[in-house]
Amino acid sequence: MKMTRIAMLSLAVVLYATAALAQHGHSGGAAGGGMGMGAATDHGAGLSGHGNAGSANGSSGSTNKATVDSILSKNAAIGDKITALVPGATSAADACKGFKNLGQCVAAAHVSKNLSGVNFYCLREAMTGNTQVPIGTTCSFSGSLSLGKAVQKLDPHADSKSESKKGETQAQQDLKSSGVQS
Repeated sequence: MKMTRIAMLSLAVVLYATAALAQHGHSGGAAGGGMGMGAATDHGAGLSGHGNAGSANGSSGSTNKATVDSILSKNAAIGDKITALVPGATSAADACKGFKNLGQCVAAAHVSKNLSGVNFYCLREAMTGNTQVPIGTTCSFSGSLSLGKAVQKLDPHADSKSESKKGETQAQQDLKSSGVQS
């Protein structure tokens, strides 16, 4: 009886530790070859944001936040692309505040540029809950929706699945051409 309890306790500790470690970022690249898109899609593109150089964790103040800021400060090319895509953006770092990773931010910027009726800041708010929007901008959705679901909410007539995939592809190309490693 005592051995059974010890064995069960050991098994529980191993399972708990495995689950806890799986939630932490790894210093390697993203699984599936993604560009740090994380949960940006709702259609299973095989992209993962685990511990890649472009991951950020909103406003939690974690060390991942500094990683996105440091990428943007060291890589003017990707920062310039983001500010060119986002009307009124004072900086790429400000535009990307709240996104889980850099790939999500760039994809959202492309989608808002591709769909004239989708405001970037409202898209960001729907994806991240970041309610800091320019004066005169009114958004009605706040939360943690995927890119596809956010597009669907903001523009019900758009093909949200293809538009989010198109934005993610464009983001991957931008990140690659700017020298941002996945």
